[in-house]
Parts: sequence; structure tokens; C-alpha cells
Amino acid sequence: MAVVRVAIPSQGEGGLDGVRAGHFGHCDVFTCIDIEDGQIGAVRIVANKEHVQGGCMVPVQLLVQEKVNAIVVGGIGMRPLMGFKQMGIAVYHEAEQPAIRPVVEDFAAGKLALITDQQVCGGGGGR
Repeated sequence: MAVVRVAIPSQGEGGLDGVRAGHFGHCDVFTCIDIEDGQIGAVRIVANKEHVQGGCMVPVQLLVQEKVNAIVVGGIGMRPLMGFKQMGIAVYHEAEQPAIRPVVEDFAAGKLALITDQQVCGGGGGR
């Protein structure tokens, strides 16, 4: 089975023991984890780039460069969601769990569902 590289929008320094960011575009870093055969492998921290109004595609391009195959978000707008889909990055939804490790474990176990259009945010972020 191929390795899946999943990105988790994260606060602060990220990492498996870190805390998730509420909206992917405003996160500090992405915690990128390689999953192979349901097992957690290499972990890499990727700094997010400046997110300006209308710049929702900047993180999409960043994660494409990092060879990410999937992302788990608590919230995302329609434009970046479409961008991820166009780039072949699967977008999963999990909005309840604030810690990164349990989300990664659920992802590795196949427990998370792809995001639906009804779960998409209006955007703007309020920041």
C-alpha cells in the first residue's frame, strides 16, 4: 500500500502532541504525517505562509509542494476545498477533537469521512 501524507492544521509548533487549529487557512503550521498500512510514520512540521484575504490558495499550493495526499480540517471555505480537490488532495472533516494525535489515529484507522459541501464555512475567518 502507498504511503499517505496527511496534513493537520496546527497551532504553535504543531507535532503529534500539539493542538489543532480551528481553520486551516489561519493555522501557524501544518503537522504532516506519513501513514503506511494504518501505522503512523514520519512527522514533519511545515510553516504556513501569510494568509491574506482572498489568498486561500496559498496553503493549497504549499501542501501540494509538500506532497500531501490528504488534509483533516475542522473548517474550510469552498474555494480552498475546490483547490484541494483539483490538486487531488482528499479533504476529511473532524471538528470535535482538539488534539492532533487522536485525529491522526482516527485517520490512520479509516474512521474519518470526507468533508461534504454542507460542512463548508462561509470564509473570512473573522481575524
